[in-house]
Amino acid sequence: MKFFVKRFRLFLVAMPLLSVTCCDMVRAADQQVIVVIGAEGTSEYGQMFDQWADQWEAAATTGGALFEIIGRGEGGDDLQQLQKKVASSIGTPSTEPLWLVLIGHGTFDGRTPRFNLRGPDLSAGAAAEMLASAERPVAIINCSSCSAPFINALSAPNRIVMTGTKDGGEIQFTRFGGFLADAIGKLEADIDRDGQTSLLEGWLFAARRTEEFYKSDGRLATEHSLLDDSGDGKGTRAELFEGVRLKPNVKDQETPDGKLSRRWHLIRSDAERSLTAEQRTQRDQLEETLEKLREQKSELLEPDYLRELEKILIPLAQLYEDAATENPK
Repeated sequence: MKFFVKRFRLFLVAMPLLSVTCCDMVRAADQQVIVVIGAEGTSEYGQMFDQWADQWEAAATTGGALFEIIGRGEGGDDLQQLQKKVASSIGTPSTEPLWLVLIGHGTFDGRTPRFNLRGPDLSAGAAAEMLASAERPVAIINCSSCSAPFINALSAPNRIVMTGTKDGGEIQFTRFGGFLADAIGKLEADIDRDGQTSLLEGWLFAARRTEEFYKSDGRLATEHSLLDDSGDGKGTRAELFEGVRLKPNVKDQETPDGKLSRRWHLIRSDAERSLTAEQRTQRDQLEETLEKLREQKSELLEPDYLRELEKILIPLAQLYEDAATENPK
């Protein structure tokens, strides 16, 4: 254990030494954010949607991500423009994610959920077809009313689907999108205090702020957001989380949501930016092994648990030490 303690201390020392190089900035810029502002309905909603889009742009710029926006300027066929932009973004294999953010209103007639655009609307089926050939990780964040059925159509491995509602019957205007836009670029939502706000943390922050809004206003909540990143098509509510993990008493632990979105950061910390794509993949695999070990802790004797823990944390320490050596200040 002395060797483990020594190496783990090395890991803690290495973390703040990580820095950003020109190559790192290129890797960070490979992340892409496409924000779609839907049909506003009224000027009041239009002003809110513009503000939320501006917040996403600011966060993307700070994070060094590519940013594009659809739905501003003169009206036209925004659906066709969206399909073209997405096709050009997902065709090339990449480990870097595409963030597709839908800000606006939605409808559901009991059969087909739609996101309202200027011109033809975006149906959940059309969105699934649009993303079917994706060669990179994708998050589709639908902040509109009636958005939950998008999960059924879009859920897939290595994909995050986030909605502003828990079902298609929540038809009222959703404020969730505003709270998420505010959270994604701030460390206020950084629950695990690692110096960066993950998409999971941003979602949890926004969901709880939404709940607080209705309570403080003395109103019955008409929106309850969902997250699906396990590919099971079910979605999970924010109140089932404790910190950044599902509560132990949650029944469905076989395909838990939150693991993928916990690793997505639009604005990455210095430590995160210093990792190459290969190192990040290796780190994610080690952390996945660590999660599985934590789940088995109660079944293991303490010496056995510590021995297995050492096998994971020492390579993690070495990984960050290598990153610090390769990217010195």
